[in-house]
Amino acid sequence: MRIALVSGDGLPTSGLLTVFRNVLETGRALGLVDGSVPTDLGYAWRPDKEGYYPAGGPRPAHSPWMEMTRRQPRDGLDVAARADRLLEVRDGVAAWDGLDVAARAETARRTEALAAPFEAYFTEWLEEHRPDWVFALNMTLSDGVPATAGLHAAAEAFYADRPGGVVFWDHDLFGSCAIHDPGTGARLYPYEPHELTPLPRAGEHTRWVVISDGLAKEAAGYPTDAVPEVLTNVLPRVPEGPLEERHVEFARQQRLDEGRPLLLDPVRVFQVKGVDVAVRLLAGMRDAALAAGDPVPYLLVFGGLDEDPRYAREVVALSERLGVAADVRFLDGVPLSSFRAEDGSWRLDEVDLLRLAAARAGGVVFTPGVPDVETMGLGPALAAVAGMPCAVTEYDVFEPVYGAGFGCVRMGTGDAEVRTGATEFGAVLRRYRVGDAALREELAANRREMEARFPEEPWRRFWRELAAGATSTPERR
Repeated sequence: MRIALVSGDGLPTSGLLTVFRNVLETGRALGLVDGSVPTDLGYAWRPDKEGYYPAGGPRPAHSPWMEMTRRQPRDGLDVAARADRLLEVRDGVAAWDGLDVAARAETARRTEALAAPFEAYFTEWLEEHRPDWVFALNMTLSDGVPATAGLHAAAEAFYADRPGGVVFWDHDLFGSCAIHDPGTGARLYPYEPHELTPLPRAGEHTRWVVISDGLAKEAAGYPTDAVPEVLTNVLPRVPEGPLEERHVEFARQQRLDEGRPLLLDPVRVFQVKGVDVAVRLLAGMRDAALAAGDPVPYLLVFGGLDEDPRYAREVVALSERLGVAADVRFLDGVPLSSFRAEDGSWRLDEVDLLRLAAARAGGVVFTPGVPDVETMGLGPALAAVAGMPCAVTEYDVFEPVYGAGFGCVRMGTGDAEVRTGATEFGAVLRRYRVGDAALREELAANRREMEARFPEEPWRRFWRELAAGATSTPERR
């Protein structure tokens, strides 16, 4: 099958893409999926991602399977004017319940005016690549309503006389994604969909997938006849065995001294992800380590500083104020596959970073700054598959996803709670470093539990179903 990908995140470094990579590899292992994937990462309709709108930033995705597109809609608008109108629509859609009749009509008019060029945009894209199935990641959310409306219309026409269609794959939905504008405090998504937010509809050319029972329960109340299927995320496989030369070179290039553990923070540098909490945790662990005579950890944050520059400046200033700036590395977006850059430096992917951290007796920190945004949160699962300990701040869906028995250090986000968590996690790392038998068994239990909670077989079945619903021939490509 020819698979294509549309992502609503507007970024080449989104964690959604690493999960898609894992799912894609499952399909490729079955011999059902082509090696290359035409990919639109949503640059053209996410002006809130300033470093990437309207056609992508300088950072490539560095994937052996992505066929990247950087197209823009032909709407007669200059880039700045389109950005203003897209943001006006986004804000109007989010504030829908509080708008009067005139404001609703104006928001609807603006949406319709932008949707038509995006329908043409996706029509051309589909005709060019002729995919059997399009995976639409987080396109149900209202970040780019005109783009989503355009995708729905273009796909309906394209697949009207051929098999295949669109797989809407949602990792977040409206009520469970309580992100607010840091400047105004306004919610960026409505609490529930309404007449301007396109939803998947039941039909032979549509599949709708969500990643958790909680999202399926939320979607059950949406005004659509489509019923989403729950398919949990696929986790990466982390090879065991000695490190390879790229790991050693990366550690040297990043000035990561031997003997010091590495803490991975597998999130973007974005307000709700709580990187500031991770920095405070590191500061507390440094103080506890120095007092106990233990090695001071490094903190490796997956995200770059260009997605949310205002928040990034706050995090950098915090690390300087707490005296841990020299111990923090911002990895500028973890690539989908490890590669050596033109300057000779190594950029490691998620799996290689997990291997390196495990070899350094490190761990994973996952510290959402608010409890009601994460609908899964894969940090603890990544720690488990790599056999490492984990520290987690409390968030609403942790226990529904991982269970009350998952072994990790849990803490709140207040200063005193973070300091207590730092001391506890430092003690866990000490036990990990010396090979404590009870901790080894706890980590092994975590791994077994994650293998049960994140099975691959449902995705293998899903791939077979997609293949049965599509016939890919050379003429169609």
